[in-house]
Amino acid sequence: MSLEALLISYEIPIRLTAFFGVFTAVAAWEHLAPRRALSLSKGGRWLNNLGLIALNSVVVRLLFPTAAIGLAAFCSREGWGLLNHFALDSSAAIVFAVVVLDFTIYLQHVLMHSVPALWRLHRMHHADLDYDVTTGARFHPFEIALSMLVKMAAIVVLGPSVVAVIIFEVLLNATAMFNHGNIHLSKKVDKRVRLITVTPDMHRVHHSIDDDEANSNFGFNLPWWDRLFGTYKDQARKGHKDMVLGIHQHRDPKQVNQLLGMLALPFKGRIINYAINRRQWSEPNEKQE
Repeated sequence: MSLEALLISYEIPIRLTAFFGVFTAVAAWEHLAPRRALSLSKGGRWLNNLGLIALNSVVVRLLFPTAAIGLAAFCSREGWGLLNHFALDSSAAIVFAVVVLDFTIYLQHVLMHSVPALWRLHRMHHADLDYDVTTGARFHPFEIALSMLVKMAAIVVLGPSVVAVIIFEVLLNATAMFNHGNIHLSKKVDKRVRLITVTPDMHRVHHSIDDDEANSNFGFNLPWWDRLFGTYKDQARKGHKDMVLGIHQHRDPKQVNQLLGMLALPFKGRIINYAINRRQWSEPNEKQE
């Protein structure tokens, strides 16, 4: 059996092992060295957030039975995509593909904040009143389906290998759980780690209730895109222990932290005066606690 066929056959065990391994590690870290005190009952939040994750897994398998790696294998066989027309070293092709796919997710994330109709879907992720490992996979099923379509379109254009797609999927999932973790890193360690990947302190700024902070730090895995495109914000102005998380208009735990309310959130209310480049603070006094 070829490596490609082997990876396709064992895709689910590989991804589940990575998911539960990282989830357990981050959850244990949160317990031993939390960054912030949680404001809601952990049991209730986790039950609903994990229920949503399970629902999304079923939705993806029903709508996309072969998922991204099946499409990557098809493109490889048919010679579709840029990488299938250039004789790159296999290792270089994998690295290039992972970086390009990560950039695609960064752009998708920016669009989710830029287009009001997309923000309706994405705001469920931001409406979580606390911030921990379960927030990292808390997305509306419609957004999950849309994200899968974006990834599949990128795969058709790029033509990455099955190996590259699995590495990308595992990395994206693992780093999303890591950088949503309620975990403490020293200033020195955080500064060094965020040169390589997005840290919890870096991404937590993105979950601030303040619009200018929420419209920054869009990266999930690689931290370079925010610096390159001017969407990087170093720290929350109120510090990580005192910053308020969530969305101004949605503060009721029964709506934003219970499964049915979460699923209904995109259809609630109107979005007015929305602009991604709105900046309400001309001279922020940023600090880190």
